[in-house]
Amino acid sequence: MQVLVTYDVSTETPAGRRRLQKVAQACKNFGQRVQKSVFECTVDEMHFERLVRALTAIIHREEDSLRIYRLMEPVEKYVQVYGWDKKVDFERPLVV
Repeated sequence: MQVLVTYDVSTETPAGRRRLQKVAQACKNFGQRVQKSVFECTVDEMHFERLVRALTAIIHREEDSLRIYRLMEPVEKYVQVYGWDKKVDFERPLVV
């Protein structure tokens, strides 16, 4: 399944800035960044649960916000992108 992870981590303190980096790194482990605090992840149910557990263990619920949306399939039909798009389609052959 495709999920969209968005977050807003308070960076007013050094601890908040470290949480921000940890959240971004955790998201990178499951997907790719499509905007500054937005990741698209392709996960199965097991990885989805791991992703949620990893992120909820990092954030502070009183200061930070985390939203995870399940995207309807086929994503190409329901997601429209306007402007610059740096997402890499890993389903297609990559030429290096």
